[in-house]
Amino acid sequence: MSEIGSCPQCQMENTYFDGMFNVCADCGYEWNENGDGQDQEVSDKCVDANGNELKDGDSVIVTQTLKVKGSTMVIKMGTKVKSIRLTENPEQVDCKIDGSSIVLKTCFLKK
Repeated sequence: MSEIGSCPQCQMENTYFDGMFNVCADCGYEWNENGDGQDQEVSDKCVDANGNELKDGDSVIVTQTLKVKGSTMVIKMGTKVKSIRLTENPEQVDCKIDGSSIVLKTCFLKK
């Protein structure tokens, strides 16, 4: 097994391979190592479960029934969510469902 080495961003050596990218556990930076040793950054595009790019104001559909943590609320599969808002995390979107502001993971949404 080969050594990954230090993080190109913060120079810490607490790094690991997650199966697709090299990841720094300290700063969260992810990178690929190709044959020439150049780094490629991970895309920060927000995409749904099918790989379609999401934008502010889009309408999406929930792909599976979800239980809301800290609440008795359940979001049923097929629920249409209007006017989503992107967050700093490309894997999450902010929205309102039944008057409650909720953050949903994009892997449970489709455009």
